Amino acid sequence: MAEIKFYANTYAAAAIEETTPDSTNPDHSKWIRHDKGSGIGFYGSAFGISVPVGEYNETTYVTNNLGDTEDTQLPNTRFPKPQTSEFANSGMYSFGAGTIRATSGIPNYHAPLNIRFTHTDKVRVQNCKLRIFDRSNIETHATDVLTKVYEVRHPYPIYSLNRGSGSLDRLNSGGETGHAWTEFSDLEDMADMKFTKSPGMSGLNTNSSDLLPTLADETRYNWKSNDDSHYSNRHDWYVALSASPDGIGSKTEYGLYFTLEYF
Repeated sequence: MAEIKFYANTYAAAAIEETTPDSTNPDHSKWIRHDKGSGIGFYGSAFGISVPVGEYNETTYVTNNLGDTEDTQLPNTRFPKPQTSEFANSGMYSFGAGTIRATSGIPNYHAPLNIRFTHTDKVRVQNCKLRIFDRSNIETHATDVLTKVYEVRHPYPIYSLNRGSGSLDRLNSGGETGHAWTEFSDLEDMADMKFTKSPGMSGLNTNSSDLLPTLADETRYNWKSNDDSHYSNRHDWYVALSASPDGIGSKTEYGLYFTLEYF
């Protein structure tokens, strides 16, 4: 049986006390029951505080479909406005950091959303795609909101140490070079954002273009392999999200769609 589920990444706080946060620990993730009206909401300085028009979220929570019921607070990822020339669309505020950090070095447990595919058999996955839509028609943009999305592929638990050596400018987001955010807005043509194929459990498998780390420290989250033919009962993607309203009022015609092929 094949399933795609959405999990709130709640174990960022556990990283304060643990050398290596354990993404396989069910106590560190919360199933977002979209079939029961649950989802993720973006807010200003606290739950229920609106994000100013043209600005980006300062906090992120699990909430209901109207965004008016407070549940678990999530690690917040915020697109910096304005972007500095140093980062050029590849900077991020995350995990309470007061300064902009390069997206390439953000650990995956800083991302608010974990998309998880499971199967009773070990399978490979490909053509993994995400889009933001209006919750009614996957061909229609969300209304009056701009969303920035970034796939976080950095399992090492310390910021910027994504490999034992080498450049941070590795491939990302399903083979697209660079570390820029992908934008979804009603001013753009509807298009899918590509995600990594066969990432494996906790995203520890990468594609063949990624270099393996030189630090073979099994107590930390290093890449386990970079095999495009990786089979697993579970594949995990970690998603940074940042939202900015184009007008006043709650944005409830707003959803995330993820699809893939498995074999």
